[in-house]
Amino acid sequence: MTTSAPPTEPADRFATARQVADAVLFEGYVLYPYRASAAKNRLRWQFGVLVPPHWGAAGAEHSAQRTECLMEPRRGARLSAEVRFLHAQRRIVQRLGTDGEFHTVDELELPDRVLVPWDEATEERVTLEADVATLTGEGLTVPFRRPAHEETEPVHDADGRRFGRLVRTRAAVEGRVRLRAQELDGPYAALRLTATVENTSDWTPGDADADRAAALPRSLVGAHLLMALSAGAFLSMTDPPEWAAAAVAACRNEHTWPVLAGAPGRADVLLSSPIILEDYPAIAPESPGALYDALEIDEILALRTAALTDQEKREARGTDPRAADVIELADTMPPEVLERLHGAVRALREVTGPDPGPAAPEDPFAAPEVPGVRPDTPWWDPESDRSVDPVRDRITVDGQQVGAGSRVLLKPGRRRTDAQDLFLHGRAAQVEAVLHDVDGGVHLAVTVEGDPGADIRREQGRFLYFQPDEIAPVEDA
Repeated sequence: MTTSAPPTEPADRFATARQVADAVLFEGYVLYPYRASAAKNRLRWQFGVLVPPHWGAAGAEHSAQRTECLMEPRRGARLSAEVRFLHAQRRIVQRLGTDGEFHTVDELELPDRVLVPWDEATEERVTLEADVATLTGEGLTVPFRRPAHEETEPVHDADGRRFGRLVRTRAAVEGRVRLRAQELDGPYAALRLTATVENTSDWTPGDADADRAAALPRSLVGAHLLMALSAGAFLSMTDPPEWAAAAVAACRNEHTWPVLAGAPGRADVLLSSPIILEDYPAIAPESPGALYDALEIDEILALRTAALTDQEKREARGTDPRAADVIELADTMPPEVLERLHGAVRALREVTGPDPGPAAPEDPFAAPEVPGVRPDTPWWDPESDRSVDPVRDRITVDGQQVGAGSRVLLKPGRRRTDAQDLFLHGRAAQVEAVLHDVDGGVHLAVTVEGDPGADIRREQGRFLYFQPDEIAPVEDA
């Protein structure tokens, strides 16, 4: 059985996982600054695009995605699956002429928005359910088809008079979902489940359809798969039990990646996404709404959107209803909601230190007196803690004392460095300071010998930093 309508049962097993799946589905749908004219919005939909086979054979994109995972179903278990994707539709703008006919135009001006041509999308779902026992052998294949469609929407001016319309057209798209289970060798009652989602649209691009824009209306955009077991569990693909590690490594996933989804601790729901996720992905509770542009930081994106000019906001509102929602979200976001986007602490650990002792009874707001610490100096000032001295402190490296003025050879490792540091491997440097962080780590501030800007670095305190195991002491001649 296939359907494109949302499930109506009150207890939706995919409800929690679908919150993340929605973010995957609409990732890159419309990007900041949310206008059709913006360069960022001229090449959209980068994830999970399954193109028609004839287009995929000629280009770099693919027409199918394959998911393989392990599951431990109980006797009589049923597997529910839901394929979700966007079906792109073209929207053109037409103005009503004096001759009573509609003529295609580049834009229609309204008081609060500017309507322009744009590729929208409708959400599609293909659902299926089967007994796990029936998936062995040939498995289950479910074809689906979404027919071509056209609809119009009238556009009225401020006085309520009809002066234009929007025409939306969708091309036909076809596909199929294949599910097959295979028993694993060994004492464990586990199955390898293979799920394939394919675009089977019989469309061959002509000379006039040589660009990606022609293929998108016939593609499955943002395609991903949700699966659930009525009884039993899926195994984690990133942290499997030891007995299943080899079988998990042998699974072949193409253009998608399966993770455990839903409520943490449960393993009966799996999300196979074209974006690599971790087990039990979740939307940050601080997020006030969808912004569709995960390459940006929510706080910066909200501030930038609120700072758009009135004309830019009119263009964004006319580009797409979801872009209009983003503009409304940024314009009406309360300060306390924006403050939550500034940062969040997910976990805390206890940091021990000197006992500050009780505060003076007569001044409940007095700073605690800590030996060696000046209470009138900010915590970030080196003078606030006399127990350390970056200029005089020394540490032992390979049996030698190293401190400010010492010559060292740099040997940055690959574990915690970047490409720029690797270029300095084997170079001689001078230690300028020995620094201690709040976690007990030691960092050496250095200047590279032969650097013409070394004096400026010393003057401004802009050094390069390495840890003790990334340097080797050098004895002066």
